[in-house]
Amino acid sequence: MPELKKYRLFISHSWTYGDAYEKLVNFFDEHPNFKWSNYSVPKDDPIHNAPDDNALFNAIKNQIEPVHCVIILAGVYSSYSKWIQKEIQIAKVEYDKPVIAVAPWDSEKTSKVVKDNADVIVKWQSRSIVDAIRKYSK
Repeated sequence: MPELKKYRLFISHSWTYGDAYEKLVNFFDEHPNFKWSNYSVPKDDPIHNAPDDNALFNAIKNQIEPVHCVIILAGVYSSYSKWIQKEIQIAKVEYDKPVIAVAPWDSEKTSKVVKDNADVIVKWQSRSIVDAIRKYSK
């Protein structure tokens, strides 16, 4: 059997909704025949203590540069996050990375800014998310 590709992923999220991020990480960790590396910004990462917005932008840019794709939790809160919008800008404009939007499990509403910039919008199911990663990763 050939060795599995190891996907480098950046998961854009808000720590206000950290439980959704943790569930997504568990999806990836537990999904059969799926290997990945997490390039997201952890809650206690020194990036959060960047001296200004420009330094934080550059730190996030460095995190996104090596990834195969960017995963965005597409809850309505994303519409109000300046950092998710900047992460989209970095992914799409700076590096031409695919953006996979994950629709919230318990909500019919998703962020318009995320939907407008996503290469694909998938349901909150590990199989649909992993299939999209495999299909759209560069």
